[in-house]
Amino acid sequence: MNYAPLVEPAAELSINEVRRYSRHLIIPEVGMSGQKRLKSAKVLCVGAGGLGSPALMYLAAAGVGTLGIVEFDTVDESNLQRQIIHGQSDIGRSKAQSARDSVYEINPLTEVVLHEVRLDVTNVEEIFSQYDLIVDGTDNFATRYLVNDACVLLNKPYVWGSIYRFDGQASVFWSAHGPCYRCLYPEPPPPGMVPSCAEGGVLGVLCASIGSIQVTEAIKLLMGIGEPLVGRLMIYDALEMSYRTIKIRKDPQCPICSPNATQTELLPDYEAFCGTISQEAMAAAQESTISVRTLKTMIDSGANMVLIDVREPNEFEILRIPGSILVPKQEILNGTALASLPQTKQIVLYCKSGARSAECLAVIKSAGFSDAVHVGGGVLAWAREIDPSLPTY
Repeated sequence: MNYAPLVEPAAELSINEVRRYSRHLIIPEVGMSGQKRLKSAKVLCVGAGGLGSPALMYLAAAGVGTLGIVEFDTVDESNLQRQIIHGQSDIGRSKAQSARDSVYEINPLTEVVLHEVRLDVTNVEEIFSQYDLIVDGTDNFATRYLVNDACVLLNKPYVWGSIYRFDGQASVFWSAHGPCYRCLYPEPPPPGMVPSCAEGGVLGVLCASIGSIQVTEAIKLLMGIGEPLVGRLMIYDALEMSYRTIKIRKDPQCPICSPNATQTELLPDYEAFCGTISQEAMAAAQESTISVRTLKTMIDSGANMVLIDVREPNEFEILRIPGSILVPKQEILNGTALASLPQTKQIVLYCKSGARSAECLAVIKSAGFSDAVHVGGGVLAWAREIDPSLPTY
């Protein structure tokens, strides 16, 4: 199905613009009219990370007149494997400012507006209302649901993308013409069930594959050409080099986009809605969390304990706390590892930053190991506070 162009064309293109965008202008479906629409368009990218990097670069190169960037983080060395809008000299800088400088280097004719804030219920509607189209490059469920709900309430289309290891997904959610994100995923997965890219990793080049699809969809919507991914989910498997699409239907019971929607405003707390860790994990960790300095004292004093790393084997190879043994989280959650845990030693759990070990702690305590504890901050805190010579990831 074709849709009317999202924006009206700009009055004219300058001689420099005609020269710059000449390869667009000779495409019949684009032409002068389509390029003028890109010039007048205002597009917001939520995130300047893995997906935001190629999206911002290609939107700028395509001639989008105004690009907004929502980003509050700083550039870390581990970002450079996939966030190609940043470089070595940008480490420690604001991601938003680094991205802006790269955009200007690609196309100085594009206006860049920075929103160096954490997107939340207090600012999302005011920010989104300034733009014609939203490109969602976020990597956490709380922000994804926030973006979706704000776009539904403001009647804004948005292009969504998701990446994990070798797999990617993309779609266009536009509640006025099709389903929204909640029609596809009515509720977030249980806490700890779906690992993030920080936990499970992502093939760097996958960001370019999905990010470029997002930009393609954005350009089609702005110009009113082709058939956008409204009502369709595109799934990409990099290992098999396969693309497939599945149809998504509008959920007649969707609480926010259906005719009988019961949600007429943003939820008060999207972090609570999605839950970074379960209530059981929070309760277990409340009085059973130790610091890395306490752990160091226990190790040095020869405490009667077993130190268990609940990460994955490849993470264990990168760095570990000395004397620890590997028991991956899933083996604890499904119960297969419980029988082999020692009854005569205190169990001390750790992971990368503390979330996974808290989930495991709840299971272990419910199995009768009442004195079990976990390490707040995980192995990253150990590398930061105890042994800075260790690599981090």
